[in-house]
Amino acid sequence: MKNSRIFVTKPSLPDLKDLVPYLEKIWESKIISNNGPFHKQLEDELCKFLDVPYISLVSNGTIGLIIALNTLKIKGEVITTPYSFVATAHSIMWNKVKPIFVDIDKNTLNIDPKKIEASITHKTSAIMPVHVYGNPCDVDAIESIAEKYNLKVIYDASHAFGVRCHCGSILNHGDLSVLSFHATKVFNTFEGGAIISKDEITKKRIDQLKNFGFKGEVKVDETGINGKMNEFSAALGLLQLKQINNDIKMRRNIDQQYRKNLKNIQGITCFSYSNMEKGNYSYFPIFVEDNYFLTRDQLYERLKNNGINGRRYFYPLITDFPMYKNLKNHSDKDLLVAKKVASKVICLPIYDNMKTETINFISNIISNK
Repeated sequence: MKNSRIFVTKPSLPDLKDLVPYLEKIWESKIISNNGPFHKQLEDELCKFLDVPYISLVSNGTIGLIIALNTLKIKGEVITTPYSFVATAHSIMWNKVKPIFVDIDKNTLNIDPKKIEASITHKTSAIMPVHVYGNPCDVDAIESIAEKYNLKVIYDASHAFGVRCHCGSILNHGDLSVLSFHATKVFNTFEGGAIISKDEITKKRIDQLKNFGFKGEVKVDETGINGKMNEFSAALGLLQLKQINNDIKMRRNIDQQYRKNLKNIQGITCFSYSNMEKGNYSYFPIFVEDNYFLTRDQLYERLKNNGINGRRYFYPLITDFPMYKNLKNHSDKDLLVAKKVASKVICLPIYDNMKTETINFISNIISNK
């Protein structure tokens, strides 16, 4: 086991032979992009699977966030979380909008609704929360604040494929939700993503923006971008949908085995999900407390030295990167919870076909002094 690397994740892929018929159809049609037949079919099937009204496939989740902000004509300032992947904040900056970072809730690790209201100014136009690790945000509280101040809400739902909360699909909350289908995600299309919208008019605007702003064959009346998903990715997505429920089931079993193995280790805490009726088990974060016999970084190095590639996800905070630190619109004392969580977290390897012996090996490296 020590002689082979254990990566933090592996992409779930169908049998290669099952992909061949799709490739043959692509070769026959010569359609490889521009809203081809597999693209249309995947949008239809994802709407049904995810229980959402409208979906627009895009080339990746980051482009999806950029287009979502543009779709809603967001200006001024957007309130968001420092505890996320940098793409969340990058998408805001690419739209020449200023991100305003507020602290996270210590239990959910999502943006703390109690901290949002104090950060709203006359320049605030939107909130961009993240369903961290697929754990649903307090959508009711965020919706209440947004209605009170007439703000748009765009959810970065990169981790939340198939997640359901108390009132159904988590993706139906907010004005728009954006998914990532990157290779590291539970559902992947090599690279890809999607924007969930609530009405046909908004979907048409998204689809126009992702195709350079074209409206018709020759008319361009939006400053769009090339954000289209290709037919190869769409074909893979159709195959992935056939096995996604089984993949999530296997991940749930791995999650349960980890929890059983680690529950009695002093100083190690497993993340507890909340407000969730159905999860996707996309990550397995643990937190290294002060009473563990190693520091977080010492455990991280110990895992690495034993061939285990964990990930300190999310560390450092977005606000620690120079382009955001230089904004000077927050201080460390405003982000105390996020700072503490980022200093303790390690995401352990998890992927659908992970063997019990691998889980036990990782658990033993953590438990043995």
